Amino acid sequence: MTLLITIVPSILILLYFFLSDKFKEPKSTVAIVFFLGVLICLPAGIINDFMYETFHDGSKFSEKLLFSFLGPAWNEEILKFIILYFIVLRRNEFNEPMDGIVYGVVVSLGFATFENYEYVFYWAEKWEIEPYTMAIMRSYSAVPMHGLMGCVMGFYFGIYSFTANKKYLILSLFIPFLIHGLYNFLDYPFHFIIVGSTLIYAFYLHSSMKIIQKHKKKEDEKKII
Repeated sequence: MTLLITIVPSILILLYFFLSDKFKEPKSTVAIVFFLGVLICLPAGIINDFMYETFHDGSKFSEKLLFSFLGPAWNEEILKFIILYFIVLRRNEFNEPMDGIVYGVVVSLGFATFENYEYVFYWAEKWEIEPYTMAIMRSYSAVPMHGLMGCVMGFYFGIYSFTANKKYLILSLFIPFLIHGLYNFLDYPFHFIIVGSTLIYAFYLHSSMKIIQKHKKKEDEKKII
């Protein structure tokens, strides 16, 4: 049961975005991008450890910064962005702005799934927390947050890809970084406020893209960049 709670939230969120896409992405490509999201957990962990061991000065404030803006927020979001920019963007399947959202969510949830497994089956024991309790807590907090940030990143990345407006490229990285940083830096009950606000924001962006997509007869558009 604990394993199911660890994995199922990611799968359900992924299915929502995949199935809501009018022009479905190839399952093989979705699987590849998801797996790449899993793989970037390794360099993310190495970088996070390096930042903490190098810059932690023993203060509580330093620790909070290194677990938020100076650590995972920039490190993890850049790694997800790299997958979108250097791999997804160059594939023929990426042929409309909505694809940015789909693949942004997929790579983020690939990352979130493996990270969640580590938290539930490794860190929970280290911190003396019941794994089942850890799985439940993260199922409505950290896991959906990664998916929602992937939606935000993908929305602006998709627009950039078909307009070449670098403002959207900057927003695709900066907004998830800001959200991620705030989520990690602030304590309860601000986590729920950030998750709720990001949910509303991501839903608005996704709905806006769905309205645009609804009136299209085919998905092929010309990437400008």
